[in-house]
Amino acid sequence: MKLSKDLWNERYLNQDMGWDIGHISTPLKAYFDQLKHKDIKILIPGCGNAYEAEYLHQLGFKNVFLIDWAQKALDDFEKRTPEFPKEQLICEDFFKHQGQYELIIEQTFFCAITPDLREDYVIQMKKLLTENGKLVGLLFNEKLYSNRPPFGGRKSDYVKLFSKYFKQVNMEQAYNSITSRKGRELFISVKNHQ
Repeated sequence: MKLSKDLWNERYLNQDMGWDIGHISTPLKAYFDQLKHKDIKILIPGCGNAYEAEYLHQLGFKNVFLIDWAQKALDDFEKRTPEFPKEQLICEDFFKHQGQYELIIEQTFFCAITPDLREDYVIQMKKLLTENGKLVGLLFNEKLYSNRPPFGGRKSDYVKLFSKYFKQVNMEQAYNSITSRKGRELFISVKNHQ
């Protein structure tokens, strides 16, 4: 399956977003609530409706950057959150993005890309993270679909993949997932050491 910019834009135009829970996920909300330094530079790739960015903005985080292929997703976010800085909304291919971030948030992006791109995803994350920067978020810990998103996987495979590039890889079953995802999500924290 070839996933393209046009396909993702069309899905937002047609409201074909079965993965979208309509609010920030509980595990990420709990993680954000304990962050102390509000000046850190944060990236949310494949951000979609970006409830995470909206919540971070409400908490006072000013250096949050969003990337998505779908301009429609970014336009919808801009309408919903007009006070969010427009220059921090980036419509481009994540794999071509350049920059340095202290924190990158994973929320249904990894499962949206085809599995053959997963190693490229990990390599790109390593490039984008500052020294001691972190990738934090959620991954589905179940098979799901093989011919269309969301593409699932298993913890053992994820640990093996991420450990090729990162020394500190923590993945545990999320204890506070929403009901429909209980027992199906891993909370991940991957730290970059150059």
